[in-house]
Amino acid sequence: MTTIPLLSCALIGGAVSWSFAEYALHNWLGHLGRGRNDFSREHLAHHSQPTYFTSLTKKVTTGAMVLSILAVGAVALFGPIYGLVAVASFGASYTMYEVLHRRIHTHPPTGPYSRFVRKHHYAHHFCDPSQNHGVTSPMWDIVFGTYTPAGRIPVVARHAMDWLCDEAGVVHPELAADYEIVRRAGGRPSRPAPRTPEPVAGAA
Repeated sequence: MTTIPLLSCALIGGAVSWSFAEYALHNWLGHLGRGRNDFSREHLAHHSQPTYFTSLTKKVTTGAMVLSILAVGAVALFGPIYGLVAVASFGASYTMYEVLHRRIHTHPPTGPYSRFVRKHHYAHHFCDPSQNHGVTSPMWDIVFGTYTPAGRIPVVARHAMDWLCDEAGVVHPELAADYEIVRRAGGRPSRPAPRTPEPVAGAA
């Protein structure tokens, strides 16, 4: 018979397992892989161009394969109910990570946690890619000694997020305490050139 405590453990275990996988993928497979595997190449491409994301088709295909393998192992270890609940929690946590990661790059912060995870992630992008590998949480960075508190983030002008600056290329006042625009990592602050709207297909 199932019990609420055991189901809760399965749910929490799946979420925590994804949190660890998130860190391991980003740090050990992504960065320490140095482009020697497909995930590392995709991840490093995202660092070179932060608006680049692996295709949805590849993510869904890889995710389905990984979850299938995990399901077989989890059911063998914990039985069909608890094993599948844990894997479902793992998969849901992964999906939430994907949504959050994309929104970090495409939408401005809306609250304390939202502000924290953006600064934490952009410190990884623009300050030191060997630090702050967690996206949804700094927990495993703290455990493995790769956590660095994010100060004011120097955003490279050509990689400035769409939500960061106004049309003149100036950081929005409400974000100026957290970000500044620089010519390059470690360079002097500067205003980026105003963005040129992309032509609309079929427009004159």
